[in-house]
Amino acid sequence: MSDFENFNQQMIEQFRSNGGRMDWGPASMVLLTTTGAKSRQRHLTPLAGYQEDGRLYVIASMGGAPRSPAWYHNLVANPTVTVEHDGDTYDATAKVVPGEQRDALFARIVEALPQFGEYQQNTTRVIPVIELART
Repeated sequence: MSDFENFNQQMIEQFRSNGGRMDWGPASMVLLTTTGAKSRQRHLTPLAGYQEDGRLYVIASMGGAPRSPAWYHNLVANPTVTVEHDGDTYDATAKVVPGEQRDALFARIVEALPQFGEYQQNTTRVIPVIELART
């Protein structure tokens, strides 16, 4: 297991041992389970979540890498996901926030979580924002 995978596993265990709650200041932790675009296998990923007006969002930043993370490609191919957040587990549909709506939302996210603005500066791609809409 890589250091990154080990770190993620520790985060998942800590999240679950805290009853599905981890506060990261203006962000909260989300465990997102996606289905592999090619493998069809289920993949669990810990992510920072952003909440606004009763909606939950995740940001496919990958620290400003030139490509979007694998979990993003998985949910685009298979938008039915499982969300663990704030002590609750539920099925959701992942919806990529489009164009100007994304831009306005991303600006508010950066206000609350400035590191995402830094990530955007590190890449030429537009970092996607995804709404996790409970089904």
